[in-house]
Amino acid sequence: MTYLIVFLLSLFPFIELRGSIPYGIINGLNPLYVFLISVAGNILPVPFLILFLEDLEKLLRRWKRISRALDWLFERTYKKADRKVRKWEYLALIFFVAIPLPGTGAWTGSLIAYLFKMGVKRATFMIFIGVVIAGIIVTILSLYGINIFLAKI
Repeated sequence: MTYLIVFLLSLFPFIELRGSIPYGIINGLNPLYVFLISVAGNILPVPFLILFLEDLEKLLRRWKRISRALDWLFERTYKKADRKVRKWEYLALIFFVAIPLPGTGAWTGSLIAYLFKMGVKRATFMIFIGVVIAGIIVTILSLYGINIFLAKI
C-alpha cells in the first residue's frame, strides 16, 4: 500500500519525486524500489501533458483576446530565448528538470517543452533523463539526511 502512495505522490505537480522518494524512504521502503516507482510515476504524465497543452491551446485560440495573449506569450518566450538557449534547448531541459528544487520538475519541463515546440517523443526522453538524475540526487540526499538524523538521536 505504501508503494502505491509513493507512486501517487510522484504523479502530482509540485510533489513529484522530490516528495515521493523521501516519503518512501522515511517509511522504511526499499530505496531502489522507491526510486524506480517514483521515476515511473513522475514520467508517466509527461507525454499526455504535452499533448494536452496542445489541445488546450487550440481550444483557447477560439477567443480573439486569449489568442492574442498566447501570441504575445509565445513571441516573448522565443525572444527571451537567445540563440544559445535554442541551440542547447534539449540539454537545458534535462538540467532544468534534474535540479531538485520546487518548480523544476517533469510538469514544468513539459510546459517548457510545449512552449518551445519540442517534439513529444524527444522532449519526453529528455525529461526522463532529467527525472532520473533528479531521482538519484533526491535518493542520495534522502538516505544521507536520514542517516544524519538517526545518528544524532
